[in-house]
Amino acid sequence: MWLTDVRLVDLDLGAHAAAAVHVVDGRIDRIADAPPPEAPTLDLGGRFLLPGIVTVHTHLSIVFPFSDTDEDEDRALTALRSAERAHAALFAGATTVRCIHEQHRIDITVRDAARRGWFRAPRILAGGRALSTPDGHGQGTGSAYAKGADAFYAAAVAELEAGADHLKIFITGGLAHAGERPEVPEMTDAEIGAVVRAATEAGTYVVAHAGHHAAIRQALDQGVTSFEHAYVVDEATASLLARPGIFVSPTLSVTRSESWMRANHFEEHSIANAKAASGEHLASIQRLIAAGVTLTNGTDYPPGDDCDGVPAFVAEMGFMHGAGLSLRDTLRSATVNGAAVCRIDDEVGRVAPGYVADLIAVDDDPLADIAAMAGISFVMQDGVVLRDDRKGMR
Repeated sequence: MWLTDVRLVDLDLGAHAAAAVHVVDGRIDRIADAPPPEAPTLDLGGRFLLPGIVTVHTHLSIVFPFSDTDEDEDRALTALRSAERAHAALFAGATTVRCIHEQHRIDITVRDAARRGWFRAPRILAGGRALSTPDGHGQGTGSAYAKGADAFYAAAVAELEAGADHLKIFITGGLAHAGERPEVPEMTDAEIGAVVRAATEAGTYVVAHAGHHAAIRQALDQGVTSFEHAYVVDEATASLLARPGIFVSPTLSVTRSESWMRANHFEEHSIANAKAASGEHLASIQRLIAAGVTLTNGTDYPPGDDCDGVPAFVAEMGFMHGAGLSLRDTLRSATVNGAAVCRIDDEVGRVAPGYVADLIAVDDDPLADIAAMAGISFVMQDGVVLRDDRKGMR
């Protein structure tokens, strides 16, 4: 099938051009000026075509408010909640998500069910359960708890053996709990190093919840390559994070979504913590942008959730662009860069021959205004049209 009358957005050049895209057996076969005569076509009516969104800080099983979490919840309830959120994320345009902590390792279950074709979900990179100290940021969330290097290594191996694609650790406090502070370190060098060793032996990598530059430097020294939040980061650490192969998800949504938090019944202490952190969080991300750090899109919320009228991953794009990230780099954060941190950038994240046909389209030019991303009206996954608002398809 040929997708015709599209404006193909080039995320390398920051430009777009008229094109036709040939999709065969779930992949992009070729790109041309026009299809051959008599070829089957789907006319997109001049819409702007981009890769499907890759968003990399996802929690499908999370419960709001956090205090309602039941670590002993029936797995079936966890699965149903997570499957619905996965489905919503996909139809919103997030064709790939990276989960970085799910109760009962339910992301592995949902991933495997989707691979078997039992229901439609995004391409899921699963992290299983995050690894936390018993009294750390992950306490009460169904994390895997450990203390000491040997215990963290064993816990890491257990997640990998259960099917995790990567590992998640909490190296500092956060904003969720009363009295919690993101600058407080929660893991030793030996503990972080043990998790990195387990990941390296399995050919994968470690993602760190990281609130402060001191712990980020500590984790960089131990070989961690993917960082979340960066609530407080100085210029010197931003320069270190700008090294090739290092990725940061700013998750600006966490400190800029008070209306969403209230709609989801967050406790007042969580809202107050987020508001108090918002100014320095923004300044820290602006330092990362100035240093040229490779940024990725992550929401810390279910990515298909409605945040002030747009999907959470679109709200995050707006926050990142508002912090000073260029339009092109904001789009790359949610496509090219997301695929790269997940180590699947030879498969997804681009509209190019040989790549999986995970595609979205918007009515207006996203290189002129990031608000255009609120108008996703076409979603294709693996060459299958899942949504085309102009044709009434859902």
